[in-house]
Amino acid sequence: MSKQLTTIELFKEDMKFSAAHYTIFSATERETLHGHNFKVYAAITASINSLGMPFDYDIYKTKLRKLCKELNQLTLIAGTSEHQRLEKDGDYLYVHFADEKIPFLNKDVKILPICNITVEELAGWFINRLTADASEITKYGISDIVIKVYSGEGQCAGIQWDK
Repeated sequence: MSKQLTTIELFKEDMKFSAAHYTIFSATERETLHGHNFKVYAAITASINSLGMPFDYDIYKTKLRKLCKELNQLTLIAGTSEHQRLEKDGDYLYVHFADEKIPFLNKDVKILPICNITVEELAGWFINRLTADASEITKYGISDIVIKVYSGEGQCAGIQWDK
């Protein structure tokens, strides 16, 4: 008998974060700093176990809420962009972009290991964090994860991870 797969979809009201950002379009063009109320959706495909479910859903609801909390009420900065340079000086972070030197308080920012602050890159950040523990993925029989990050009603991007 082949194993049965199911897809758990998680899109709870509290899987969200509010953050400021700007998108970089080129070496000389970027959006102005602005914010969104982002929402996160996850679809996790896994094998059904002998209890008739793949795993306790609360495990991933908790993980997603924790990741959202890490980003909430901060300015998100792309840490690997080839078009900007970051300089820390005491309590400040200076972002050098084109001919601009943009100051931020360190306590107000989160530098992410991504090349741009877009819903596509944010979805990838969530995927990377959720799949970092290979033993957990194996333990729960997870074969596929889709993450979508919404920057507003009807506007999102998703990334799919396959084992």
